[in-house]
Amino acid sequence: MAKDEGISARSTLWYLVFVGFAVNYMIRINTNITIVAMIKQSDTEFVGEVKVDYACYVPPGNSSSKELATADQGSQSLLRSREGRIISPEQLLLTLFNLDPQKEGFDWDDYQQGLILGAFYWLHWITQIPGGILARRYGTKLVFGASNVIGCWMCCLMPIASYWDYRVLVILRVLQGLVCGLAWPAMHHMAGQWIPPNERSKFVTAYLGSSVGVALNFPLFGYIIAWSSWEYVFHFCGIFGTVWYVAWLYFVYDSPAEHPRIHPNERKYIESSLGITEQSAERLGQQHAQRTPWRQIIFSKAMWITIIAQWGGIWGLFTLMTQAPTYFNNVHGWNIEMTGLLSGIPHLCRMLFAYVFSIVGDHLLKHELMTRTGVRKMGGMLCCFVNGIFVFALACSGCNSLMATIFLTLATTVHGAVSTGPLANLVDMSPRYAGILLGFSGMITVVPGFISPIIVGMLGNWRIIFLISSGMLTICGLLYMAFADSTQQPWNSCEDLPSAADELKGLKTSNLDGNRNESKEKLEMDTQVDASGVVRLSSV
Repeated sequence: MAKDEGISARSTLWYLVFVGFAVNYMIRINTNITIVAMIKQSDTEFVGEVKVDYACYVPPGNSSSKELATADQGSQSLLRSREGRIISPEQLLLTLFNLDPQKEGFDWDDYQQGLILGAFYWLHWITQIPGGILARRYGTKLVFGASNVIGCWMCCLMPIASYWDYRVLVILRVLQGLVCGLAWPAMHHMAGQWIPPNERSKFVTAYLGSSVGVALNFPLFGYIIAWSSWEYVFHFCGIFGTVWYVAWLYFVYDSPAEHPRIHPNERKYIESSLGITEQSAERLGQQHAQRTPWRQIIFSKAMWITIIAQWGGIWGLFTLMTQAPTYFNNVHGWNIEMTGLLSGIPHLCRMLFAYVFSIVGDHLLKHELMTRTGVRKMGGMLCCFVNGIFVFALACSGCNSLMATIFLTLATTVHGAVSTGPLANLVDMSPRYAGILLGFSGMITVVPGFISPIIVGMLGNWRIIFLISSGMLTICGLLYMAFADSTQQPWNSCEDLPSAADELKGLKTSNLDGNRNESKEKLEMDTQVDASGVVRLSSV
């Protein structure tokens, strides 16, 4: 393309999709860190006038000289600091109506906190498959944009819902999860409309905006809470999401043909690369008319083994992602800024590892150094089995803050191999029905998102919680390493299922056998006079 065309429409789409996925994860993780500042602190232990109500606190008299030196260097870096410096609009409103502003925090027990953290995923699974269906009918621009911005607007209601009743907050989180579940499957449809086949690997990197969103938002939210109050985290989410949505509405369109500002050369390049012609549209219609092999998909061993690996990986990832802020604050006593930083760094490492490992996997496949199934099993081994070993080490780290930070970071990092392992396996086994497989997998593997927080709230013992996650990861990883299969499944071609074209062919054959006067229907007299005036007989 010519250089004077400026930034391409595809590049603009990539940036807005990248930020869009960051917004989507911003919505789901904001409560994970704000809840640290929302709950009431224990009044049982003090050092002077500073609270030290965390599990690994060691009294100065029982500390080694090294521990004392660390504490003396700056208690603000280790001890909690939750005092808000700027009063929130909700607190002003409560004060105006002579209601309790809950300045000491909410008196929620561990079980209630678990319900709040897991509520987002209770109905999140329901909209996994409908998201793709709605995108095909109404367009990804509407579905993806509305899913994100409505979730952000709900964030603005969460502070007042928290002051009202924790059950109202739970209901709001459930609705958020239901709406935001539409976003991920909807994006697959837009990629098929906009991105040429040889650019799709690059475009899919925009999905990593979710990891970047976690990595950046955890520290950002920590500093917002430290400088103001926790309510402003939710206000920030609402404002930022609205700004993104305005840009999304202006710059993004469902197809190149609908974009009013796309350069003609870019549109021609995209449509020619995708083969958008009348013949291709007809073939696409025939594919849609072909029946989906639901029975073969549901009873596919290869698919269920992949879902098992996804289940274990998501269990470990969601446990660490959801509970990391609470763990660092309640066990190791880190303040809210440090808690946000330590909770976000692992997800940045996860994104980088996913990118590097994908290059390694592609290199092995390109040079035929390993089979496709072998590469997928290697990815599954890292994101599940090796991940489980690191989580086990985290469970055994006790009150060693350095070791806990290292092992939590390593456990989250190696999960990045999922994009080259089980996640890619779903596409390998059936390129034609990959969207259905991804939606089906998402419906099941989202369940750990709400089970894990409930278990955390019921047990309260971090060592047991991490041991359960380690066992889940290890068992699922071993099963995947033993039985995974990335070969294309027979039902991908659906040769045993009649399509609309096959049925039409059968109908024509029966007509040929049944009609005696077929010759009259096959031949028509078409009197055409050429330049010489000769009458010709033509068949149709």
